[in-house]
Amino acid sequence: MSVDFQQLRELLLAIAETDINELTLKSDDFELTVKKGSVISSADLASLVPSNTTSPQINIASVPTQVAIPTSVAETTPPPNPEQKNWTEITSPMVGTFYRAPAPEEPPFAEIGDRISKGDTVCIIEAMKLMNDIDAEVAGEVMEILVENGEPVEFGQVLMRVKSS
Repeated sequence: MSVDFQQLRELLLAIAETDINELTLKSDDFELTVKKGSVISSADLASLVPSNTTSPQINIASVPTQVAIPTSVAETTPPPNPEQKNWTEITSPMVGTFYRAPAPEEPPFAEIGDRISKGDTVCIIEAMKLMNDIDAEVAGEVMEILVENGEPVEFGQVLMRVKSS
């Protein structure tokens, strides 16, 4: 059985929007357990890999998997000061890796002080080997960039703050 990651992502998003706290899907060669609010540790992950495996790759189709979906998003950055009330936060729509530029040798999409327009790409979030452009929802000036290039980000984490024009 092969895993369609787009369908898996859609399933996880759908579950996150419901009152379902736990879901298990099983077939002969695949098992997926999703528990809201639970976190998988590196020790748990290590126990999922067969001990006779010499390759560092894990075949998802044959390994039981747990995926943690947060029941609420904890704010990881402080809110703007009251005088910054016209600032708009650009948040991560997914868990992944934050990149400021389209490639390592390319200039960043946005720098502090840059003027951006609604719809401009301001960064990329890599999730499951897919590069997802993150576009500005407002026009304005980039005031803060809160994440370093290559850092992992969480769903709902504030990436940048833009002073709306």
